Amino acid sequence: MVKGKYMFKKKFLLDLDGVLNLYGKEKFDENFIPGIKEGAKEFLEELSKEGEIYLFTTRNLKLSTKWLIENDIDKYFKDVTNVKIPAYLQIDDRAICFNGDFNKTIYDIKNFKVYWKK
Repeated sequence: MVKGKYMFKKKFLLDLDGVLNLYGKEKFDENFIPGIKEGAKEFLEELSKEGEIYLFTTRNLKLSTKWLIENDIDKYFKDVTNVKIPAYLQIDDRAICFNGDFNKTIYDIKNFKVYWKK
C-alpha cells in the first residue's frame, strides 16, 4: 500500500436483463430468465479483474442467483441485490450518462431506445 493512500476495490453494479441475458428476444416472464448472452462469461472474467461485481436486479433474488449458478458465472459476483449500493459504475441497458448538460439529458431521455429495440 502506498503511504497515506487507501486502496479500495472498485464496485460495479451490473444489471441482469438486457446486459447478461437475452432479454428482449422473448416475452417477459417473471418466473423465467432467458439464456446467457454470448460473450458474457468472458466479459465478467475481465471485469472481475477490475473490482467487485454486484448483480443489481429487480427480479426475484433467489431466481437470479439460481440463474447465475446454472450459467456458471456466480463465481464472478460478490452479491446479488435489489438495493442501489454505492458503486464506481453501473452497467445497465436502460441508462443515460449525465454529462453535465440538462438540455442534452432531456433530449437523450425523449429519444431513448434500448439497444435491442433499435
